[in-house]
Amino acid sequence: MPSPRSSPSRRAAPIPSPSRRAAPIPSPSRRAAPGPSPSCAAVALRSLLAADLRFSRQLGVCAGERSAWGSARPLLRLLEVSGHGVPWLAGTLYGLGRSESPAGREVLLNLLFALVLDLVLVAVVKGLVRRRRPTHNKMDMFVTISVDKYSFPSGHATRAAMVCRFVLHHLVLAIPLRVLVVLWAIIVGISRVMLGRHNVTDVAFGFIMGYMQYNVVKYFWLSPLSAPALFAVWNQ
Repeated sequence: MPSPRSSPSRRAAPIPSPSRRAAPIPSPSRRAAPGPSPSCAAVALRSLLAADLRFSRQLGVCAGERSAWGSARPLLRLLEVSGHGVPWLAGTLYGLGRSESPAGREVLLNLLFALVLDLVLVAVVKGLVRRRRPTHNKMDMFVTISVDKYSFPSGHATRAAMVCRFVLHHLVLAIPLRVLVVLWAIIVGISRVMLGRHNVTDVAFGFIMGYMQYNVVKYFWLSPLSAPALFAVWNQ
């Protein structure tokens, strides 16, 4: 007698093929750990730098002859020379050699000390930060050295701020001349952004750094009492 047909419930389940088998679920220990999320300070710094680059490019209206204000570029390059370290060092050394007043030699010797200090500190900070100059800058700068390929801080801004404070404190000038000195320092800093040499933050930090550098010069002020050997050399 034939056996009864097996019911659907008793039929054997089909064996899944290897291609249809479910992928193994990775254990918790093998799952990739999510990377650390950036802090609020890092996000704020990146946003600030991005805004700085964008704003600096917009202000670089004299970065080239074909820029919006390219015709004013030669005038701003004269301002660049007026804030450069070489003319200031040469002029100070010449004044020291020609001065016959002890008080004048003291002021000029400390100005020389301030200029050398500025060059050293700016070179150190540029070497540590190593921020490249803006991409729209045209590398036709006046008398550069290897460290001048870096942008932060602006050496012209530090020098202008320091010299401005030095002159206002140690030279007797009429009010119009004092105003001109302050305007010169400000315009030199602004011209660095307009020429495309620096970003806005380079100049802003340069002004602050130069302002503080004068405090160092004032604290270590050279006089016949504090540096008699140095003054003896210049008095010969």
